[in-house]
Amino acid sequence: MAKSFAGWVLFVLLCVIWGSSFILMKLGMQALTAYQVASIRILSAAIALLPFAYKAFRNVPKNKRGFVILSGLLGSFFPAFLYCIAETKINSSLAAILNSLTPMFTIIVGVTFFKLTAGIYKILGVVTGFIGLLLLPFAAHEGISVGDLSYASLVLMATVCYACNVNMVSRYLQNTAAISVAAMSFAFLLLPALLILIFSGYFELPFTSEPVMHATLASCLLGVMGSAVATILFYMLVKRDGPLFASLVTYGIPVIAVIWGMLYGEQVTLAEIGCLLIILAGVYMVNMKR
Repeated sequence: MAKSFAGWVLFVLLCVIWGSSFILMKLGMQALTAYQVASIRILSAAIALLPFAYKAFRNVPKNKRGFVILSGLLGSFFPAFLYCIAETKINSSLAAILNSLTPMFTIIVGVTFFKLTAGIYKILGVVTGFIGLLLLPFAAHEGISVGDLSYASLVLMATVCYACNVNMVSRYLQNTAAISVAAMSFAFLLLPALLILIFSGYFELPFTSEPVMHATLASCLLGVMGSAVATILFYMLVKRDGPLFASLVTYGIPVIAVIWGMLYGEQVTLAEIGCLLIILAGVYMVNMKR
């Protein structure tokens, strides 16, 4: 019973942390640019994971380090910027709904490039998920303009990055400690994130300004909790209760994100909720064992 309770605690924490990430991006961009928020996210996560970095460098074999760096780029660096840029034009709730397509893209990338076999339920799940995706532009409040669609496509690009990373880690880093992969990958991302932050003009901002302080705090919280802590918690959940139970976090993230979006005044229609349910039905089929 204790083990089951601990697993559910980790599950709820992950849903809340990752589900809150989308609104934290919006809060950060109230006074900062998308590039500044994304850079602070990466930088703060890297600093939080630094205590594990030295051991990670020793534990990761030299022939695996290239994959670790690529994992950091695909799983953290590129998505951080893509999501923030996207949320300059679309609301956080829509971004979270689109993010729930990650399992579908994981199957597509796996079948296309990693010789993964997909049964009938996984194929039906992918089709169902994309039906929900195609209906989204018609379900959104006052529709989605062509310009907004281009920004929404950035979220889809981020989910493809996640999908490539999941398949790559599963193929090439399966026997490498997860915390070592996270710590080492973020250590490599620290300098690029810092350089982007410097050239973005962040350090010329008035830090005594309350909006800048609040935006910086939201961005740091996004990095420490949404990237560093959540990564560790997720690996703990996988180790404790297995990958199938851990994958169920996919269902909770958009629910939390939509609730936060509504609390902050974002327009979320019943039709959008319906599209989310269609997508999650697809996720359910993708996760079926048969």
